[in-house]
Amino acid sequence: MYIIENANILKDKELHTCSLLINDDRISAIQTGFKRYQLIKMNAEPYIMTPSYVLLSSKIPHQGSFQDLKNCIIEHFLLKGCTTLFTYADITYEKELSEKIKEMKTALISSPIDFIIGVKIPARLITTSFIRSCKKLKIPAVFVDLQDLEELEKVPWGWIREAMFPFNSPFIPLISSLQKKDAKAVMSKWKDIMLREKIPALYEEVEENKPLSIPVLNKIGLYPQKGSLMNGAELSYNLYVKGREIKNVDEASLFHYHSDRLVVTVHKGKVVLSGKKVLFKPGNGEHVKVRTPSYFSL
Repeated sequence: MYIIENANILKDKELHTCSLLINDDRISAIQTGFKRYQLIKMNAEPYIMTPSYVLLSSKIPHQGSFQDLKNCIIEHFLLKGCTTLFTYADITYEKELSEKIKEMKTALISSPIDFIIGVKIPARLITTSFIRSCKKLKIPAVFVDLQDLEELEKVPWGWIREAMFPFNSPFIPLISSLQKKDAKAVMSKWKDIMLREKIPALYEEVEENKPLSIPVLNKIGLYPQKGSLMNGAELSYNLYVKGREIKNVDEASLFHYHSDRLVVTVHKGKVVLSGKKVLFKPGNGEHVKVRTPSYFSL
């Protein structure tokens, strides 16, 4: 056990100073201080602390060499303070599902950071049998390519809602293949259908290579397991050098504009980034299994 004291945790654009009691690479308690404890203390006062990030990327080179994967994870994840990657398997036919998930999982077995795997499907694959298969495999998110709105109107949504229950993986829209003028109308239609049919879903596209927000993490069942610094959570965090010019920023601004100030990333109690030195430990990551999407009430 040890104590991280004077931690300036960034939350809702404000810094909250507190101390964290650490036990077995988890946060055991958070208080203003632990004066009576005779434990090793780490002073985090010169830094801003954030939870480490979860990033979505559809471009993981899972069919390339180990070196390709290593370069991708270092450049796009570890150097940016991300310790959980979120990706998806591209499914065209129902019978491919388990094979493609297995292929992605095998490719990421050497990952030094945790990973979560969803699926991307055309709208015509929203069938009761496919959704049941996803539920059986505990797929945490179903990305739907919205090129064909007519297909959405044909879906027997009542049956789909039943097939999803009780796991309720959210449907997430993908509109990157659409023209900008079409995208707005498509998203409006998507939201109308999802709300009308009471389907667990996100109503906007999840941006790639940008930290997932708490509502999105919660919807896919990762919060507070990931992306949080609270009692019982795993000890995964970033430390940024504090400066006057970055007092009123949110996590997204830190991520995008102050990456030069990132000095330490810790993943489940182990340092994976120190300065600009990446400590790449193949196989240190694990396939995160979501128990229940949207379980945590925000």
